[in-house]
Amino acid sequence: LILGQGELWSAQLVWAAIRSLHGVKCSWLDTREVITTRKSDSQTATRRFINWSQTGVATLAWLRANPVQLVIATGFIANDHDGVPTTLGRDGSDYSASILAKVTSAENCIIWTDVSGVFTADPRVVTDAVAIPIMSYKEAGELAYFGARVLHPDTMVPAIDANIPIRIKNTFRPQDFGTVIFDPKNPTQFTEDVILKEMASDATVSLPKIPVPVKGFTSVSNVALVNVEGTGMIGVPGIASRMFSALLSENISCILIAQASSEYSICAAVPGNQGAMAVEVLKKVFRAELEEKLISCVDATFSNSIVAMVGENMQLQKGILARLATALSNAGISIRALAQGSSEHNISVVVSSDDESRALRAAHSAFYLSAQTISIGIVGTGVVGSVLIDQIRDQRKELLNRFGVDLRVTALATSKKMFLGEPSVNIDDWQAQLKESAVPADLEAFARHVKNSNTPHAAIIDCTASEVPSALYETWLRQGISVISPNKKANSGPMSYYKAMREAQREAQTHFFYEANVGAGLPIITTLRDLLRTGDKFIQIEGIFSGTLSYIFNEFDGSAPFSAVVSKAKGLGYTEPDPRDDLSGMDVARKTVILAREIGMTIELADVPVRTLVPEALSDPEISSDDFLAKLADYDGELGAMCAEAAAAGEKLRYVGVIDAENKKCCVELRRYPKSHPFGGLEGSDNIITLQTKRYNKQQLVIQGPGAGADVTAAGVFADLLRLASFLGAPSAAMET
Repeated sequence: LILGQGELWSAQLVWAAIRSLHGVKCSWLDTREVITTRKSDSQTATRRFINWSQTGVATLAWLRANPVQLVIATGFIANDHDGVPTTLGRDGSDYSASILAKVTSAENCIIWTDVSGVFTADPRVVTDAVAIPIMSYKEAGELAYFGARVLHPDTMVPAIDANIPIRIKNTFRPQDFGTVIFDPKNPTQFTEDVILKEMASDATVSLPKIPVPVKGFTSVSNVALVNVEGTGMIGVPGIASRMFSALLSENISCILIAQASSEYSICAAVPGNQGAMAVEVLKKVFRAELEEKLISCVDATFSNSIVAMVGENMQLQKGILARLATALSNAGISIRALAQGSSEHNISVVVSSDDESRALRAAHSAFYLSAQTISIGIVGTGVVGSVLIDQIRDQRKELLNRFGVDLRVTALATSKKMFLGEPSVNIDDWQAQLKESAVPADLEAFARHVKNSNTPHAAIIDCTASEVPSALYETWLRQGISVISPNKKANSGPMSYYKAMREAQREAQTHFFYEANVGAGLPIITTLRDLLRTGDKFIQIEGIFSGTLSYIFNEFDGSAPFSAVVSKAKGLGYTEPDPRDDLSGMDVARKTVILAREIGMTIELADVPVRTLVPEALSDPEISSDDFLAKLADYDGELGAMCAEAAAAGEKLRYVGVIDAENKKCCVELRRYPKSHPFGGLEGSDNIITLQTKRYNKQQLVIQGPGAGADVTAAGVFADLLRLASFLGAPSAAMET
């Protein structure tokens, strides 16, 4: 007795308000008088079938009897074939509108809802998803079936049949263009003359900067993956039929089906709450085969989600599936099952429910429907770290607009405290946030926050010189977090840890970049890799890897004692607070080990003989830095004699790291070079490296430039961050602005 009363009351209230307040000549229609459903022979249909001839005649007769400007009609309700009131099911009001559009031969059908159209993804998950201005009936149908709640598939059936465009508009934002759904191969005159012209003139309509065949992504949560497998299935007809008939008998819906071409296994995705029942039903159906071991198992995995990619033109472009799989792989997401029809309108993958949101975001950005977004945690906000943050801040807008790269700093940490941004750090005011809202440092919680942020990819940048964060690189890499670091401790540490980090990279398919380990922003490690990958063989590498020692020996020409030159360098800020950290040669030794390992040598830091410039008697850490400098003059004689001897021969003393690639040996020592040699003519505090290879033998490859300083070191780290973005799928060319 109360069925549909809400619709009846609402329609009459709206009718009365419009008539009395606005003076519009209108009438209200009880759609039970015109829409009639019919019986169907289908055993699986859940929607109501319409008696089109009877509904059409009744609707047109009612309109002739009520010649008004506007009709306020009830939605959701109708009469069945016996004249008994009934409903049209879920989203029945939208269905009612589509039915009336068809029987009246309407130019278009507008569905008013609470969102501004069909989006490229759920905006609650993918925050930069945008409304799709135009799409085909097929695309809308696929998205609607796989969870896009804006439009029910049933609503489109009458419109498709009559080739009537459907438009989705937002009740709360009527100025938004919305989404138009039509047949692009057979557009109506109204679509071309009115809707498409309106879209072309609407500056608010958002279209991808790069044309792509993918229209959008959607997902279905809480899915169970039921699997039947066994050698006895191979070549046996009827297995699939028995499986699906059994599921149908229990009214279990199959959302997705995948079968190996060998026929060894077949799986079906079903609603999660029906997974256990599906397994039980199939075990009964295949009881004999299970007992005879023809079928080895019937089981199910739970906590899955389906991510669906939709686009009518995907079949016209190669590599669509490869790009999707790569995007998920780069985000550390495994595909559990996959289904694709021959039409390629929909490609669906099954992933863990824990990965559903990240999978949507990763896939969405992979097709340039949104930016390639990386969650970034920065450990160390000192000289290099603070400059890096400023560089990211200054370049972030340009990278987003021209290259589709969205760099989001989500966490900052020092040795004692950290700030976790919600959702990200305001890098215009990061110092205040770190000072006022920080909590005690916890690098485990720090990494968890960076990884679990609302982005598909995560990276931690270690801008410290500490062994504490570097000891966590392997763990971070295994957790799916890429690592970028100018910190030399990890790559020059024990060889076992060096190998463990690379193994973690391979297993988790994460990335580890460390160009700034040697030469700050100079392209040294990248050049080594390029030479190796193109088949070149190294003979020897020599380098002046310390900016401090480069300056000291460029100044040390015999006119002043060595100790005076060191004091001058300290006064100019070239040395560490304790110059022994530079003069010990350990920094050069670490860089030498890193490069040696990069070209394939297995070597420990302890294997490298180092010619220290710190007199043994002054190496005691109890001796202060000032006392060290005061007493260093007592040891000027040896180096002074070496300098004079070199000068007499027309040569210069240089402190170098040497890698003998052919004999697998390294050393750090003082060597003499003629002034004509690239090392002999060096000035200032530059770093320089010579690469002697099979290709660059007679004339060695030379790389020279500033090898220290916050600006160039931060720039080297920043370049690694952009290199990571490229590896994750960011476009290699600038997008049109």
